[in-house]
Amino acid sequence: MTLTAGDPAPDVSAPNQDGETVAPAFDDPTVVYFYPRDDTPGCTVEANQFEQEHESYRDAGVTVYGVSTDGVDSHRAFADQEDLDFDLLADPDGEVADAFGVDTSSGAAARTTFVISDSEIQRVYTGVDPDGHARTVLGDALDADLASLDD
Repeated sequence: MTLTAGDPAPDVSAPNQDGETVAPAFDDPTVVYFYPRDDTPGCTVEANQFEQEHESYRDAGVTVYGVSTDGVDSHRAFADQEDLDFDLLADPDGEVADAFGVDTSSGAAARTTFVISDSEIQRVYTGVDPDGHARTVLGDALDADLASLDD
């Protein structure tokens, strides 16, 4: 069952596209978005739009992680090809997805996004349309006072 707002954020760790183990604390505002596959049309749109908004996320103090069941090598190639500056976490065994309750029964993670702050799930987006999602999530995070943009 997918985690919902108010649930505690799970303790997870996974290698990023550089093979470095990342274990987010989730104390500070964080976005974790699950996507099906590297280098596919919808996933590329979503990743590129998170990258386009990345400076705004960073300025707002929000960390972004993309997660899929692809491996480190696939993530590295995808991040290099799309010039992504945020971590893509490799979850080939679906352990991170399972911790968040994200469906992987099709062999890939269902497109689901979590906004986390103070180690608690604040918002959950399921059945995500990748086009425009990064901006929506940023706006909702700011509206929820999870972070504030410095003018």
